[in-house]
Amino acid sequence: MTTIGHNNLNAKLVLLGDMGAGKSSLVLRFVKGQFLEFQESTIGAAFFSQTLAVNDATVKFEIWDTAGQERYHSLAPMYYRGAAAAIIVYDITSTDSFSRAKKWVQELQKQGNPNIIIALAGNKADLEDKRKVTAEEARAYAEENGLFFMETSAKTAVNVNDIFYEIAKRLPRAQPAQNPAGMVLVDRPAEGSQAASCCS
Repeated sequence: MTTIGHNNLNAKLVLLGDMGAGKSSLVLRFVKGQFLEFQESTIGAAFFSQTLAVNDATVKFEIWDTAGQERYHSLAPMYYRGAAAAIIVYDITSTDSFSRAKKWVQELQKQGNPNIIIALAGNKADLEDKRKVTAEEARAYAEENGLFFMETSAKTAVNVNDIFYEIAKRLPRAQPAQNPAGMVLVDRPAEGSQAASCCS
């Protein structure tokens, strides 16, 4: 029986998905227990942290909520690089946002941390009457791609905490401490800097 305190994990988690899919609403519901009917679009990315106790471990999530607009796409690798987990969010009332979610999955599988835990969240599950993406289709896609899938509603709080708990349970235990809060400075040399090549 391990004592608590043995397993204090810091895990960087990133949310990716189309604009308006509800990424910020999911985070706000998880971290603060709030839902805003009119959530402003995220600019760049927003940072939150939240600690969960899971089995014999305490997991501190360092959560990066990224902007969904296309113009911010080039920033995304800065946030998902080194992330232990990602939640890819789509809106069940939009087939476009589901297609976009699949693109994020492909990008993460190519560029992300090879051991990243990826969750697929079909958000806005409270809008059943406007549903365009079936749970069966999304679940089949998730299974084919090694993701785990849940439908969530930031509005009614359905499955919101569950998806974060499920990620926490899947994190590898007893990792050596990682560099603080996902700082990724070394692999982004400043323009025109010659010295950067010495230490990569």
